[in-house]
Amino acid sequence: MEIKEKIIDLESNNLYREIAGNMDENFKEISKVYDVDIVVRDNNLKLMGKENEVEIVLNIISEMIKTIKKEGTVNKQKVNYLLDLYIEKYEGNLDKLLNDTIALTANGRAIKPKTLGQKRYIDNIRKNDIVFSIGPAGTGKTYLAVAMAVNAFRKKEVERIILTRPAVEAGEKLGFLPGDMQDKVDPYLRPLYDALFDIMGPDNYMNNLEKGLIEIAPLAYMRGRTIDSAFIILDEAQNTTKEQMKMFLTRLGYGSKAIVTGDVTQVDLPRGKKSGLKQVEKILKNIQGIGFMYFDKKDVVRHKLVQNIISAYEKYEGGKKSDGSSNR
Repeated sequence: MEIKEKIIDLESNNLYREIAGNMDENFKEISKVYDVDIVVRDNNLKLMGKENEVEIVLNIISEMIKTIKKEGTVNKQKVNYLLDLYIEKYEGNLDKLLNDTIALTANGRAIKPKTLGQKRYIDNIRKNDIVFSIGPAGTGKTYLAVAMAVNAFRKKEVERIILTRPAVEAGEKLGFLPGDMQDKVDPYLRPLYDALFDIMGPDNYMNNLEKGLIEIAPLAYMRGRTIDSAFIILDEAQNTTKEQMKMFLTRLGYGSKAIVTGDVTQVDLPRGKKSGLKQVEKILKNIQGIGFMYFDKKDVVRHKLVQNIISAYEKYEGGKKSDGSSNR
């Protein structure tokens, strides 16, 4: 194939530094996928390589420049998102994909998907009434679900937001703990509070909580109810039993949407109890209106070391399985 050369005119050295990233880390990510030489001369970037790959890299760098002009910077995570979109040949308007704002936080910050997995998750929630989100910590499963819930609430698509979580450490028997019901469950529901506080703001959150428009409760308190016109999130669902999972899913009423999140590698149930999240895919995978989303380490949006930690644990657990050791 013909070798092609393209020149990108940069406005300043500062723009080059932002595009290249710390110690050229952004260019290194691009070079892992595409065999294109990126050379800087004066205020120009020269791209050299196979014609089709040069065109793709040109488009990626052009999108990076747009991001820098809009947001002031572009990080390695955003570069990887762009690379994934091109590798997967994701259809649609690229600018729209990269700027798919789910909701605004209390201070006006736009919440957007940061990985291709997160984008597919959001599309899944928009399409289905029940979505199971399965994957490791740090992939945004809970935070994005809360953002979608707040967005639906603000648009009056639902009347209430209900967040629930199994209080496994207390065995769902919370009576021995001091304080009222809210005091008892606070430690288990803190991640949900944090997400709501960030997105809604403390005052708005408290106002809606007092009106009963936001409800946060342990899973045991869902029994016997039918929940209409609500956005319901079940967090840490790997710690539900199969009976609890069935109970939760059959609470769904008219006009409601449910998101179930969990990490099947982090089950804290007592020995002998099987996770309802592990079982549910076998039962519900072919039902229309129910979606399943699987995250992996590529979707982790926490500290860069978290991806390496997850990989190390996967390797260790895989080794234990291969030599016949217990994997509990």
